[in-house]
Amino acid sequence: MSTWFITGASSGLGRALAQHAAEAGHQVIATARNTSTLADLAAAHPDQVVVLPLDVTDPDSRQVAISSAENRFGGIDVLVNNAGYGYTAAVEEGEEAAVERLFATNFFGPAALIMAALPGMRRRASGTIVNVSSVGARFPIPGGGWYSAAKAALEGLSGALRKEVAPFGLSVVVVEPGSFRTDFRGRSAERSSTTIDAYDAVLGRTGDSGLSRQRGKPAKAAAAIVEAVDASEQPQLLVLGTDALAGFQQAAAADADDVSAFEHLTRSTDATS
Repeated sequence: MSTWFITGASSGLGRALAQHAAEAGHQVIATARNTSTLADLAAAHPDQVVVLPLDVTDPDSRQVAISSAENRFGGIDVLVNNAGYGYTAAVEEGEEAAVERLFATNFFGPAALIMAALPGMRRRASGTIVNVSSVGARFPIPGGGWYSAAKAALEGLSGALRKEVAPFGLSVVVVEPGSFRTDFRGRSAERSSTTIDAYDAVLGRTGDSGLSRQRGKPAKAAAAIVEAVDASEQPQLLVLGTDALAGFQQAAAADADDVSAFEHLTRSTDATS
């Protein structure tokens, strides 16, 4: 039995993950800005599930939630940075304040929670950090550049962190979901109020013109994440959904082809003596 600390647990993947982890016998700290939707989950698992309010962008809220979790269960075994939202805008249409809010929730908040949870994990020489990213981090679509940038930053941080904490017995798993049947495109998405006509045809002005039909089922994603974390050999990168897999493979092939085509320029920059 492990103790899971999950952000953004009020709905979607976070809610499904909290429920599945509890059903699998784990202890769960389910956190969200609005905790009202979690009352039934806590009632169904009164000895396992603790619901805590958390705004990942607020330093005091983060510290209270981490301390409460550690005091209640003695420590956090699995930190899941799931809270986040989307932002639709051509890069040129990005509004500074909106982009700062996006990064505060999707990058700086998770980074701060990692820093708050790490001392306890290091002391116990045990722990897993799960950072929920998106296949958009490596396969961006028009209108999703700012969101992809925040997720790519989280993945870059995760890669360095993995190497830093491995000597202490800790691990880092990055999850790249595709399109899942959640409210991500509705309640959990923001659109720029700035529009530039030149991008109308590129973006289609639907906000999701580059997205496929939502194929993924959150409950299945939750089961896959719990299985991956509980495995004796955890993945460094867990891609979820056939659409995400197709995007991952397409991006990898395109990168490899591009690097190969210009390999002569790459090699030309080394000093000869």
